[in-house]
Amino acid sequence: MFRGKKYQESAKLVDRQKLHEPAEALELAQKTSKAKFDETIEVHIRLGVDSRHADQQVRGAVVLPHGTGKTVRVLVFAKGDKAKEAEQAGADYVGAEELVTKIQGENWFDYDVVVATPDMMGVVGRLGKVLGPKGLMPNPKAGTVSMDVAKAIADIKAGKIEYRLDKTNIIHCPIGKASFTSEKLQDNFRTLMGAVVKAKPAAAKGQYLKSVVVTSTMGPGIKINPVRVIE
Repeated sequence: MFRGKKYQESAKLVDRQKLHEPAEALELAQKTSKAKFDETIEVHIRLGVDSRHADQQVRGAVVLPHGTGKTVRVLVFAKGDKAKEAEQAGADYVGAEELVTKIQGENWFDYDVVVATPDMMGVVGRLGKVLGPKGLMPNPKAGTVSMDVAKAIADIKAGKIEYRLDKTNIIHCPIGKASFTSEKLQDNFRTLMGAVVKAKPAAAKGQYLKSVVVTSTMGPGIKINPVRVIE
């Protein structure tokens, strides 16, 4: 696989075999961020669970204390007073059946998070095959199915992110931008890892945190010692 010159320069700064302290790894991720845009700092967590089993699912949401550095566009499915509440709370798009038609007919995805009131889930359910694969389907566990749409929107805009296992038992999450101070990144990292550790299923046996890797959008992966994350 061909890698660009900037990536190769960054890769020289990283010892692929070494397990770093969290703070050291995050600072390295910032140093190896060489792109002309403000790269996202991402965490990839491999867990010792089997996502094929319902009792070993790991999924939830957490508000990062310093946000992700990204402006999040929120789409809300609601009617009546709840639709007004959503508009006042700063939702980017609010609607009902007409939004389902727009999404289905125009393949419209100009939003990052979808929120719905419980009474709208029958309507939103028709979009399962479209929103599901993109990770956009509203879910009570993530707090995106709620009667308190104002709080849901406020949390999302403040930096709430959803974490969930993929088919290979890995969680992928953004924790900020390369331009953040290292303290802010460390705070966000600790908050995410605390939530993931707390969400450990009772059915999980053996080592729970198999590996933790931090990286910038275009940079190399930096391994973190999983033992040091829990301390």
